[in-house]
Amino acid sequence: MSIEAHGGKLVNRVLEGKEREDLLKKAIEMPQLKLSVRDLTEAENIAIGLYSPLEGFMNQDDYIKVVEEMHLINGLAWTIPIVLGVSKEESESLKTGQDVALTDSEGTVYAVLHLEDKYEYNQEKEAEWVYKTTDTEHPGVAKIYERGKVLLGGKISLLRRIKHKLFNEYRLDPKDVRELIEEQGWKRVVGFQTRNPIHRAHEYIQKCALEICDALLLTPLVGETKGTDVPVEYRIESYEVVMNKIYPQNRTDLAVFPAAMRYAGPREAVFHALCRKNYGCTHFIVGRDHAGVGDYYGTYEAQEIFDNFKAEEIGIEPLCFEHAFYCKDCESMATAKTCPHSQETHIFLSGTKVRGLLREGKKPPKEMTRPEVADVLIRGMAR
Repeated sequence: MSIEAHGGKLVNRVLEGKEREDLLKKAIEMPQLKLSVRDLTEAENIAIGLYSPLEGFMNQDDYIKVVEEMHLINGLAWTIPIVLGVSKEESESLKTGQDVALTDSEGTVYAVLHLEDKYEYNQEKEAEWVYKTTDTEHPGVAKIYERGKVLLGGKISLLRRIKHKLFNEYRLDPKDVRELIEEQGWKRVVGFQTRNPIHRAHEYIQKCALEICDALLLTPLVGETKGTDVPVEYRIESYEVVMNKIYPQNRTDLAVFPAAMRYAGPREAVFHALCRKNYGCTHFIVGRDHAGVGDYYGTYEAQEIFDNFKAEEIGIEPLCFEHAFYCKDCESMATAKTCPHSQETHIFLSGTKVRGLLREGKKPPKEMTRPEVADVLIRGMAR
């Protein structure tokens, strides 16, 4: 029996059959909002249950509670606002109680928003409380200021799925992953989140987690990230290399995580954990500076935030790892918990340094990045 989704039930707001056809016909007469791919993806993530227990974009009461107290008004833990922003001009033409068709830039209807609430909000307050900074150099904060000044709340009915050119074999909905877990008979499944290509420090903590769990679910993020990150198709290819050569294939699987990166550090670590719980994971790896960017968060703040919640509030067990490195004296990967040797024996390269080497066509040390993985990444950075 799989772990329950957050809130006890996996949300399903995907319409099918006659119900879908009827609403598609009605959508022609509805007011329409043209959304970005990022916002349409958020609507889809809500509908497929990835953001359970949310059934739509947040109303004002939930929004305020999440920003200020990291909980929904029903008492469930939740740390990231899931909202739809529009301009004041767009909002003035909409009335609560209406159904609003959500379309792409070409006018194709993907979903209907059953509008329950529209409200103005304090962008600086959200930035300070959620991201711990109002600095527009922070990519998550910049997105807040780009967002419309009015937020729309209400349940979503999904009518069309977004079509993708890449990774369709890995685009598994939470219900699909849960079925996979049931079929395999896995009881303890550990989820791993990354926006970066895999290196040996990742491999080390993933294999440590596999020692106590039945299976590892790799969930690399394929939503919007910073332009300086390694291109997503090469990140996925780097995971395919290790899945095929390094990990036990009967205990490892991959499902891409379609959400955008917020870079919200501690709060995003909890959000990522809850999403993996919705996939059916029982454990979740939280590493050094999870979902961080720059120097906005403390090194282990993303692990410490879980202490603010009772274990049953989160319902998925965080596995917190210290920073891993290669120790020349140990002749293996290690952390400060397991290595007695001085820092002079440690090999560690930051993500920034690794990306710099890759752009120059140079392979990082084999102790940190497997050569076959480096080959993939060099191709990606040379695009």
